[in-house]
Amino acid sequence: MNREIVQGWAMHLRPDTWSGALIILALFWIGGLLLSHILKRMIHVIVERDHDNRLDRMAIAFLSKVASAFVWILIFMLYAHMIPALDRLATALLASVSVASVVFGLAAQSTLSNFVAGFSLIFYRPFRLGDKLQISAPTGVETGIVEDVSLGYTILKTYDNRRVIISNSSISSATMVNLSARELRTMAMIPISVSYDSDIDTARALILEIASGISDIEEVVSCPVTNLGASSVDFSLRVWCADSGVAAGVRNEVLEAVKKRFDAEGIEIPYAYQNVLIKELPERENDASSTDITKK
Repeated sequence: MNREIVQGWAMHLRPDTWSGALIILALFWIGGLLLSHILKRMIHVIVERDHDNRLDRMAIAFLSKVASAFVWILIFMLYAHMIPALDRLATALLASVSVASVVFGLAAQSTLSNFVAGFSLIFYRPFRLGDKLQISAPTGVETGIVEDVSLGYTILKTYDNRRVIISNSSISSATMVNLSARELRTMAMIPISVSYDSDIDTARALILEIASGISDIEEVVSCPVTNLGASSVDFSLRVWCADSGVAAGVRNEVLEAVKKRFDAEGIEIPYAYQNVLIKELPERENDASSTDITKK
């Protein structure tokens, strides 16, 4: 009886039957899940023990995804080799491997370019996880923190919790500004304008006084005149801040404080003027036009 049960299970586990193929597929699927979990757990333990931050987090995250993909590809190849029907299909495909490789290469050109570009980002390391990048996107210039680098895409998290998803090939060929590279300290350059009737020395002294009283400003550098515009004298207040986020807030705070202080001191902040000239018609033309109107 036991022998019959064993023979029955052996018949069900034969790879040349549908039931055997499905059971083996389930076993391989469970094995793949376990291997992926063990791999991720090992990487997580390694990162936790790296207290000196010697390991590049972005490289580890990217390579873990590559290793996971390699595990599943290996499992699929082993499964295809065990199943006779799939093994014969693979042998038939190898006979036309040249044509298949060309077709596959053309179909997956963008995917492969993103994959290779991901390796270039890991190798050259223009940025790391947690860096703040400024990059051009279809919505305009976007600023965000690098949240993840996958096999095909890089994800930036903006200040308002949006996710900007950029392909690796696009971000590797784009010109980006790394606002967190090496030093977080950022210089804020704030444009401020006064009218030509205002005293520029008084205006500059007030601007510097306002900047000195803002706690988020680490150092006031200068406030030179940078331009003589059509209707304004333009200053550029230059101050050091802890990082780019603080610099953005300082800019808004300075502009508001300058507006209030200039209003109190009677210093005019100019705005564009437009002169409209109305040209009068000669008397004859006026008479002729009025005659025409009367006739009508």
